[in-house]
Amino acid sequence: MVADVYNLGQISGLAGIGPKWAIGGLLTLLFAVLARRMHGVTTSGALAGAVSCFVLYLGGGSGAFAALITVFGLAWITTRLGYQRKLKLGTAEKREGRKASQVVANLGVATLCAALHAFRPDHAVLLLALAAALSEAAADTVSSEVGQAFGEKARLITDWTSVPPGTNGAVSLTGTLAGIAAAAIVSAVCVFGGVLPRPWLVISLSAAVLGMVADSFLGAWLERRGWLNNDSVNILSTAVAALAAYWLS
Repeated sequence: MVADVYNLGQISGLAGIGPKWAIGGLLTLLFAVLARRMHGVTTSGALAGAVSCFVLYLGGGSGAFAALITVFGLAWITTRLGYQRKLKLGTAEKREGRKASQVVANLGVATLCAALHAFRPDHAVLLLALAAALSEAAADTVSSEVGQAFGEKARLITDWTSVPPGTNGAVSLTGTLAGIAAAAIVSAVCVFGGVLPRPWLVISLSAAVLGMVADSFLGAWLERRGWLNNDSVNILSTAVAALAAYWLS
């Protein structure tokens, strides 16, 4: 498949794109197979992740691919922390991994930004939005998983009442700090990978944290009432992060 994509690029006269498509295809295959074998995603999740991986590489280069791997690694590790406690709380992810709708909810906005940048490479702010969306996805997942694993006290973000860990819209100090750290790690990977210039690190991180807070408010206001599901909240919060990054820039 990789060879055919490369040859198609050569035949169509896209000599510069051909090798990039071939490398992107190879990395996509490796990432999808690895993620599935590690039970980080289901089969449908692996397919959705493969599409995102390919587009992120084409639109954001190797730095965006490295950021994607970082998001996956952070999610995979923290999902398995305190798993027995999460089972008792009824919040544990299924052992076979996240399904396609969850992958799209977390990576959809970043993938869209990468696709737009592939056609408009002169718009660097699209890469900033991409980095903020990926950073928010990591922050949201890590804050939730760490909070459920280790957070002793959780409070509803809207009225600060005490609620069990894992409640929609609940926040904890442990989870929040872990989420900020995750966003910082992904944003830093984007800087070192050449996706962002160094001065934009703070913007990406700030936008990601804003998106993480928006996720909690959406969970408290809308998800608890059954007006939105978790996937809808996740895609909206990554969109908030991307738009915030665009505005802050």
